[in-house]
Amino acid sequence: MKQNYEIEVDCANCAAKMERATKEVSGVKGAVINFIMQQLTVEFEEGADIKAVMAAVVKACKKVEPDCEIEC
Repeated sequence: MKQNYEIEVDCANCAAKMERATKEVSGVKGAVINFIMQQLTVEFEEGADIKAVMAAVVKACKKVEPDCEIEC
């Protein structure tokens, strides 16, 4: 299952780092950040707890870019 989330990030390089960090989170099958559209698309593994996975995604992204915002 794929879901889109609005994000706020100021730097394309930071967005790329956030994308890599998201892909490393358990329960995430794939992820793409569109910097221009300020959108994060996450594909979840089957049976994943989406709320728990997104909490981990937010935490991982905040480590990369503390000022980023992800609307879950």
